[in-house]
Amino acid sequence: MNSESRIVQNAALNKQPWYQQSSEKTFTAVKSAPQGLSAEEAQARLALNGPNTLPQKKPQPAWLKFLAHFNDMLIYILLAAAVITAIMGHWVDTFVILGVAVINAFIGFIQESNAEKSLKGIQNMLSNEAVVMRDGDIMTVAADSIVVGDVVMLRPGDRIPADLRLFDVHNLRVEEAILTGESTVVSKNSAALTGEKSLGDRLNLAYSGTTVSSGTAAGVVIATGRDTELGHINDMMGQIETAKTPLLIQIDKLGKAIFVLILLMMAGLFVFGYLLRDIPLASLALSVISLAVAAVPEGLPAIISIILSMGVQSMARNRAIIRKLPTVETLGAMSVICSDKTGTLTMNEMTVKAVVLAESQWRVSGDSYEPVGEIVAETSRSGLSAQQDPVMRRFLSTLDMCNESQLQQDAAGHWRIVGGPTEGALKVLAAKGGVTSGQHTLTSKLPFDSLYKYMAVSGEADGEAWVLMTGAPDVLLSLCAHQQTDNGTEPLDRGYWDAAITRYAGEGLRTVAAAWKRVPQASASLDHDDLRQGMVLLGLACMMDPPRPEAVAAINDCQQAGIRVKMITGDHQETAMAIGNMLGISNSGKALTGHDLEHMNDSQLAEAARDYDIFARTSPEHKLRLVKALAASGEIVGMTGDGVNDAPALKQANVGIAMGIKGTEVTKEAADMILADDNFATIAAAVKEGRRVYDNLIKTILFVMPTCFAQGLLIIIAILMGNLLPLTPVQILWMNMATSATLSFGLAFEAAEANVMRRPPRNVSAPVMDGYALWRVVFVGLLISVSAFVLEAWLQTRGYAPEFIRTVLLQMLVTAQWVYMLNCRSTDSFSLDSGLLKNRGIWLVSGVLVLLQALIIYVPLMNTLFGTQPLPLKYWLVALIVGGALFMIVEVEKLLVRRWRRA
Repeated sequence: MNSESRIVQNAALNKQPWYQQSSEKTFTAVKSAPQGLSAEEAQARLALNGPNTLPQKKPQPAWLKFLAHFNDMLIYILLAAAVITAIMGHWVDTFVILGVAVINAFIGFIQESNAEKSLKGIQNMLSNEAVVMRDGDIMTVAADSIVVGDVVMLRPGDRIPADLRLFDVHNLRVEEAILTGESTVVSKNSAALTGEKSLGDRLNLAYSGTTVSSGTAAGVVIATGRDTELGHINDMMGQIETAKTPLLIQIDKLGKAIFVLILLMMAGLFVFGYLLRDIPLASLALSVISLAVAAVPEGLPAIISIILSMGVQSMARNRAIIRKLPTVETLGAMSVICSDKTGTLTMNEMTVKAVVLAESQWRVSGDSYEPVGEIVAETSRSGLSAQQDPVMRRFLSTLDMCNESQLQQDAAGHWRIVGGPTEGALKVLAAKGGVTSGQHTLTSKLPFDSLYKYMAVSGEADGEAWVLMTGAPDVLLSLCAHQQTDNGTEPLDRGYWDAAITRYAGEGLRTVAAAWKRVPQASASLDHDDLRQGMVLLGLACMMDPPRPEAVAAINDCQQAGIRVKMITGDHQETAMAIGNMLGISNSGKALTGHDLEHMNDSQLAEAARDYDIFARTSPEHKLRLVKALAASGEIVGMTGDGVNDAPALKQANVGIAMGIKGTEVTKEAADMILADDNFATIAAAVKEGRRVYDNLIKTILFVMPTCFAQGLLIIIAILMGNLLPLTPVQILWMNMATSATLSFGLAFEAAEANVMRRPPRNVSAPVMDGYALWRVVFVGLLISVSAFVLEAWLQTRGYAPEFIRTVLLQMLVTAQWVYMLNCRSTDSFSLDSGLLKNRGIWLVSGVLVLLQALIIYVPLMNTLFGTQPLPLKYWLVALIVGGALFMIVEVEKLLVRRWRRA
């Protein structure tokens, strides 16, 4: 979009926000009028500004994505080895090495998520058609042809096609939860506003992508395409770079360290063998290639992918759907979860929790639209039940009849509301009290309007005519001079009602008042003057979007695991603090608002992000800044949400978590994990699984690295002593890819440690291989290589052929891998415990390993490909004896190290 068009769309915005301008001034700024633009002017602006669509990035070709997976230090070593073996004519070695590299790249490629689906999801939220006024005539046009200055007509059910400044409003109520996160519909008006307003408080603006719940209006377009609030979110998401997960960063560092070490060893051994041992160049090159193949843990990427995939399947069974594979282990590292309130921590179903009458106060149970719950007196003079109390019955009847919503049950038995959530909550309350509409006649109605903040109906039932009224408490209190009691009416006690409103507001409850009066006959045309005399206040219904019961326990579990839970919501500060307190969130006695965050620089924001756990009246940009601030301070951040307003923060977070039932498609596509049951408690279960997976990954790395080190040492010793090469490159690849990958399945099935949710999140900046891990690699590597070297020397003295010796060494090394895999089940305790019997994976992979070894040793084709020979059964026993001795030595080492650590 060119600079001239930017000036057209933002001229007034740069000087004064649209919501602060009168509608007349807005028309002047956009060069339009209430009659709309002419067709010619609209076409000219469309040519200048472009269509009302959101820009999208050009996706990267699939072949480039595939080639990107070869950009790895360890893969470079394999490719170099393949080139050298091809030059030497060792084609079997060449194709096997290349096959390993391609398999690794293919695994990474098929696990990569489709590029930028989230941006396409936002594009799909735009309306397809819109009703506009052009040349004074009302017409339907394609939404992408709308331009700044167009006058758009809104009706119930319409998806708003662009950002509008409303100028002619009739009872308009808009569902804006996708942008603001608020659970209630917003009543709109056309009056100019004063002061700085957050996104959810700009009551004279309507935003692209939101939906008209009821009423009608006309508005002039002030922004289209990328200049809308939806476009702003689209831009934020497009600018977010996907960061590597902590484990992948650590694996990259480990790979670079191994790369440098291997290069140094290869160079040193080549010089030593050529100058000091006078080894022929071809043999020396093959030996150096064998060293590279032996020392490179080429099977590790595949093994990690296998374990992560198994974690994905386990989480899916527990209702957590992982979209990006590395997310599995990142879950276990999360130190902060930033959660949206509405629909995530709460039910997203307004529910009446308390009722206030003139002489009694009541509590209401039940947390959803299901009309099941009790109305129990908290204080009452009469001592009657809710069903017996005449004032309560009159109050509930008024809520039921002065109501435009409907309570319905679907085929699956789920209850839902047709209409606004506030009126729906009142309908459910009446049903809980046993009140039904019954036989009555409504003769006239004044629908709710944000200008006067009430709704009224006139009608009759059982020979009695009346006027019923519901609305904002402050408005009804000003209209009523009396209140209803068990003994009739009495003068209104304004202090009593104000105190009740204040009390329940402190609990996060918003109030709706109800009033009534008898009339001689039902009015055929009710008007506002009919409500100014004789109205009697019945009571207050105090409601909230209640916390999910399971979320309370889940937050407690997360906090015990060292994970701070922060609530970031578009709702009001007092409500957010009250809900936070009910949920058990730390520091819920204080909160910051989006207005506070806007006036903070980055350092102040970083400090606030650490100190506060409740953030209210936030916009999508505020959420994104908070996630960035937490990540910059070293936190591993999870972000949950369900609306489009959450999508940028979800994409920025280390783990974006979307709601599967109530979440928008945009949010799901931006997320790393989707909760199929919209249950915050599922996050706690996923964290436990993530920690288990990470523990098993570390056990796997501790299993793979010593065997690679042992193979490398064998090659080094052979070159230094001028001996027979103990294993060929393809035999080493067999060990690293076939047997190591198979055995790693056994570790992947290991159960979670007993204290997994009672320890703090791991330090992601710490290396994968700590001091003890390095010691274990060296100790076990030396143990295996020395055992293999002694066995090789013993076989050589008996005059066996090189192929036979290599086959025995291969069998011994594979057996050593198997017993060491058992050692790796636990780093602290004895490995042969009851958990071994429960781990069916270990027994499965042990059986598969026997079959694989029988295949390579006894099948003629495999003998030809891998240079092996059939072995007598006694050499299987020899390998098993050596392996058993290695197992016991490692277990003794674990015991001694454990005692040394405790001391």
